[in-house]
Amino acid sequence: MALDKPYGDVPGTTIFDADQARKGYGLNQFCMSLMKAENRDRFRADERAYLDEWAMTEEQKQGVIDRDFNGLIATGGNVYFLAKIGATDGMSFVQIVATMTENDAEGHAAMMAAGGRPIDGNRYTHEWESRA
Repeated sequence: MALDKPYGDVPGTTIFDADQARKGYGLNQFCMSLMKAENRDRFRADERAYLDEWAMTEEQKQGVIDRDFNGLIATGGNVYFLAKIGATDGMSFVQIVATMTENDAEGHAAMMAAGGRPIDGNRYTHEWESRA
């Protein structure tokens, strides 16, 4: 039985909680395997074959192939583990995170240096509904 999650209605936000951790266990284990050079080499040589060695859903495997980091977070990926995929591709963390936003890497870095994303629009769904 799922616990009450008061954070469940924050638009555009996926909280990495115990349910997400269970859902993404195989995906996150795959990501951590990329810490070893020999595994990165095997992954680069044949992504699909390497992914098929892991207990992941087809949606997760396709998300890795597509480098759909937002989709992978939705399927239980932890951003810090997912960063191993981007690093395997030679991407910095800022570049990886920028692919998940409307900014390029430079724009994202500038936004963060200026204090982060504006708070305007960051509301719980029920707060917007009460304004209507």
